[in-house]
Amino acid sequence: MSTVSGSLADTEHRDAAEQGGGSKLGADVFDWKIIWVPFVAMFAFYSMIRVYEQIYGFSAGLDSFSDEFKTYWLSVLWIELPTLGAAFVGVMAYLWKTRDRDLANVTPREEIRRYFVLMAWLTAYATAVYWGASFFTEQDGTWHQTVVRDTDFTPSHILEFYLSYPIYIIMGCGAFMYAKTRLPFYAKGYSVPFLLFVVGPFMIFPNVGLNEWGHTFWFMEEIFVAPLHWGFVFFGWFALAVFGVSLQILGRLREVIIASGLEAKCSFNEETSPLPAGAPAAAE
Repeated sequence: MSTVSGSLADTEHRDAAEQGGGSKLGADVFDWKIIWVPFVAMFAFYSMIRVYEQIYGFSAGLDSFSDEFKTYWLSVLWIELPTLGAAFVGVMAYLWKTRDRDLANVTPREEIRRYFVLMAWLTAYATAVYWGASFFTEQDGTWHQTVVRDTDFTPSHILEFYLSYPIYIIMGCGAFMYAKTRLPFYAKGYSVPFLLFVVGPFMIFPNVGLNEWGHTFWFMEEIFVAPLHWGFVFFGWFALAVFGVSLQILGRLREVIIASGLEAKCSFNEETSPLPAGAPAAAE
């Protein structure tokens, strides 16, 4: 997370990008670290969280009135809520404060670099969505089919709704804000697929309120596909908008690559592309 955020200081890359020149992509344009470091960091973080739940879930998480529950679970809730709230505000404020105020003069090479950073944001977002909306959400279903809750703030919910969901919301909104403030294509308007891609999973979080209200009146522990849960699936399907975002990114990258002179390395014209050795010629 810190690696992705650290890559957002665009001004420090401008000189290196301009001096690099040529048609070869270098470290000033793309570094694999911005992809794999956040991925590995989140995998390690969520693995530790899962181990914590394995140790204290049943031993201290079944009676919400016990001192053990307050020590091992409510304390986690009181830490994560203000911390993640502050993180959301901090990331959005940082991205806005450091925005590019001269997008009309962004060089093609610098724009390519920023698209790679955007893809790093989206990779982190997708990873966080997996852990929150898939791994911990499916786990929550098995939890409630096994344990009858005596509170809305179960150990499963504390890690799912109030930790993993806010983290992927930060990643998604951060990706959108980065694109909006640093990429000319997204700065000139609002991308419908990008909005759907971010707003849909975001709306799962407000849907938690409806879900908990419903569980207060009805017991649905053994019917996880009850209509009250359909909102999670409906908003989750909005993630399919990633295909629209991908088409926008690839289309714009094609234009920028041609403008930067990299088309000599990346041929987009099948008619003029050389055939590999031994390949049969097309029939005329």
